[in-house]
Amino acid sequence: MVTFKNMVEMKGITPLETKFNEFVTYFHIIGNMNNKDAIAAFLALGNESRLNVFRLIVQRGDVGITPSELIEKLGIPNATLSYQLKELVTANLLVVERQSRHLIYRPNAALVENLTEFLLDNCCNGKPCSPNQTLMKAIST
Repeated sequence: MVTFKNMVEMKGITPLETKFNEFVTYFHIIGNMNNKDAIAAFLALGNESRLNVFRLIVQRGDVGITPSELIEKLGIPNATLSYQLKELVTANLLVVERQSRHLIYRPNAALVENLTEFLLDNCCNGKPCSPNQTLMKAIST
């Protein structure tokens, strides 16, 4: 965890202290995910049309989906879909593969997992949020 105190030591910045003389934590980096990457992903998913496209692609998983299938299922125009896919690929939420004349879009599983970990890190102060999670952890161990 990178704290403000660590930043002070690394950068020589004068520390801001709370009224209890504790250093304030400014950001947290988990694995390969940092605030900048998370913000880019959330901005890309902040559009209803893009979110629908992404959710459908995630449902297909490793199999992937072609743009023509997306158009058929979502009923959005080609130009709109092209733009939404470009934004999702730019945010690294999707990977695209060419198979002969077709493009296959798949979710970037590593980024989705990192984003989930980023969101849930220290959730409920490290304790299970619900009794079901406690049960699931007990079963899996």
